[in-house]
Amino acid sequence: MTTSPTPPQPGPALRALRDAVRSGVAGAEAEFWLRAEREGTPLVEPDEEGDPAYRLVTFVWRDVPERPVGDVLLLVHTVTDRDRHAGDLTPHLMRRVEGTDVWALSHRLRADHRASYQFLPGRGGRAELLRTDRASWRAALDRAVPDPLSRTPALPSSGARRPASVLSLPSAPPQPYVDGPREARGGSVERHLSGRRVVAHLPAGRPPTAVAVLLDGEMWGPVLDVGSTLDRMHEAGALPSTAALLVDTMERRMADLSCSEAFVDWLADDLLPWAAAEFGTPLRAARTVVAGQSAGGLTAAFAAYRRPDRFGLAASQSGSFWWPEDDPERGAEWLTRQYARGERRQVRLWMEVGLQEWLLLAENRRLRNVLRARGYEVEYREFNGGHDYACWRGGLADALASLLGGPPAGASGA
Repeated sequence: MTTSPTPPQPGPALRALRDAVRSGVAGAEAEFWLRAEREGTPLVEPDEEGDPAYRLVTFVWRDVPERPVGDVLLLVHTVTDRDRHAGDLTPHLMRRVEGTDVWALSHRLRADHRASYQFLPGRGGRAELLRTDRASWRAALDRAVPDPLSRTPALPSSGARRPASVLSLPSAPPQPYVDGPREARGGSVERHLSGRRVVAHLPAGRPPTAVAVLLDGEMWGPVLDVGSTLDRMHEAGALPSTAALLVDTMERRMADLSCSEAFVDWLADDLLPWAAAEFGTPLRAARTVVAGQSAGGLTAAFAAYRRPDRFGLAASQSGSFWWPEDDPERGAEWLTRQYARGERRQVRLWMEVGLQEWLLLAENRRLRNVLRARGYEVEYREFNGGHDYACWRGGLADALASLLGGPPAGASGA
């Protein structure tokens, strides 16, 4: 577990503020906020128990005297979700430092933790703020706001939702290509194929030698700007000349991303040949990655299993390998059993899952074990985070660099 069963006691910074206010020290709160603005928030302090593998992380919210709040709910991705699933959000109510406009809540977190987070100020009743049903939770996410004092770039959100702030503790995996200048931006072409929107992001100034099919393209393109990440990777030499095909799947997830043979065959037989004819992308399985997250991660692994002639490489992030539920014909963890029983495919896989993804962790480990037992080449890692684009965007860059940066897999060409 990364979090303590109960929130830890305030750390040195909050204790110093509390004691100064109680002692009537003039300007104590103003000095606290000046430090917060200068250093950025949340406040990260050494572990109070002396363990160098942990940090005391204190999230703070500044009340506005003209429009005070009654409560503030802290939403830390997956950390809060776990208690929401358990039906009790009260551990995530922030506490006001007496005599100040400072609301605060601390978590004891491992030093490699990364998570997106937001605040939900409450000006109505506390009971409404603590509702955990699905509709109320979605409404809460629609109203939540980022940390105004964070010093790290925000994580964009889709639709009308506000961006989230990102906590990355010192030992979290580096993400060198996620943020930065846009120096050698490649070109993008949008098309509609068979009723699906596809955006092709092409490398700048050179023909593509590899292809990456990215599911949930409407997130990776206009929201997360993966094209700039790919450009930075190309510029740094971390990725060979790769064309990314961003396929919209959000509106058709249940149909497309549940081990759909028709969808995978469309990717293999329509999308890839179209890109080869239009942009000169190679039709070589050993240089073609399919990548996805959650249900997309399930589908990426399924695509490599069903069509190894087209997809010799697959990247699965937080794959939903529990699928399906309540299907007596297929049974739970269907794809894992296919890999266990079926003829071995000539494919390479890259997998990652968050240690905080309590609904996915065991299933991903079981698939990893099956793949290794069957002799598949699989790179597997666990990151200290959750079901979170704040983690996935760096992981995707790592996956592409790993799968395409080294010598080609021994997969058969088309």
